[in-house]
This record gives sequence, C-alpha cells and structure tokens, in this order.
Amino acid sequence: MNNVVEIFRPHRIVPVVVANSLSEGIGIGSALAAGGIPIAEVTFRTPVAADVMAALVERGEVLVGAGTVTTAEQVDIAAAVGARFLVSPGLSMAVADRAREHGIPLIPGAVTATEVQNAIAHGFTTLKFFPAESSGSIAAVRALAAPFGDVSFVPTGGIGAGNASDYLAEPCVAAVGGSWMLPRTAIAEGDWKTITSLTSLAVGSETTTHA
Repeated sequence: MNNVVEIFRPHRIVPVVVANSLSEGIGIGSALAAGGIPIAEVTFRTPVAADVMAALVERGEVLVGAGTVTTAEQVDIAAAVGARFLVSPGLSMAVADRAREHGIPLIPGAVTATEVQNAIAHGFTTLKFFPAESSGSIAAVRALAAPFGDVSFVPTGGIGAGNASDYLAEPCVAAVGGSWMLPRTAIAEGDWKTITSLTSLAVGSETTTHA
C-alpha cells in the first residue's frame, strides 16, 4: 500500500481537481499534462467525478487518483474506472479494507499524534496532513515527523504558490496537494492556457526547491 510514494516521486505536486462537468475535467487534465504535472486527484465532491475519472483514464494524459474517498462504495467506483490511488480526509477502516481488496494505494488523513499512530498501526506510513495550514502548517508537520520517522506526509489544504516550496523542502514531505494552479475563473471560462501556465510555474518552483 505504501508504493504511493513512488507514484508521486516524479512530480511531488498533486493537483486536486473538482470538476463540475465532463468537459471541465477533460480540459483540466489536458492542461495539467501540458504544464508538466500529468497527475490528477479527482475528488468525489461532484456528481460527475466518476465519469471524469473514467474519461481521464481512457485518454491517458494524466495518472488518475480519486480524492475525498469516504466510503467503501466510492473505493469500488474508483477501482472500476481505473484510479491508481485513493486519498481520504481521515482514516476509515471500511475504506482501508476495501482499498486493500482492490490493491489500490490509499493515503488516509491524519493531523494529530494519535491519528498518526493509529494509521501506522493499520499499516499506513504515507499520510495526508489535512487541512494543513489551519492544523499548524509546516511547524506541525515537523513536530509530527519527529517521533514518527518512517512516516511521509502529503500536506493539503491552504497550499499555494507562496508556500508549496516551503513544504516540499521538508524531508518528511512526499508531496503536496492543492488546486492553486486551477483557479475556478479559468476553469469556468475554459481558459486552459492559464492553467497550463500556472502548472508550469508550479513545476519550476518544485524544481528550484530541489536544485
């Protein structure tokens, strides 16, 4: 289940996609790929999420994951359409068990030492730190990493162009999740060039961090 780190390693930025229509989802996926981040965490926050995942998997431009996974049924849906990873805001054993049945890596959420320890006890060492900025930001991630040296975090929530590189500089951070390269205005207008440009800038920032 921990090979999700290898999935993220080439890019370390996971765009969080909320698509309100199939055309939006396809446009977002193509723009992300063109900008240099061929990965998309499509969240189960809209009725078309499964259709968007299926379409992006079929097109093959981006590696597709399912986000905001809170039920075992959503795991089944994500598996059926070919999602390669799952992200949950917290740890649900029903979700975790179903993910194991399907053999799909899951990143459960954890923001306290108790939650981290519980996730480790259930076999998870890559955890979503969410919501990152309102849960103590980088200082909290560092503090949690100290007693749990084998844990990698994927901070999400409040991550943007101004602080993503700070998070990525931390050795315990496997990747960051966010949607700062996906402004809603640009999506609504079908302005895929802007999204591609913002994605390219995000890639440049991540590269500079590790130069």
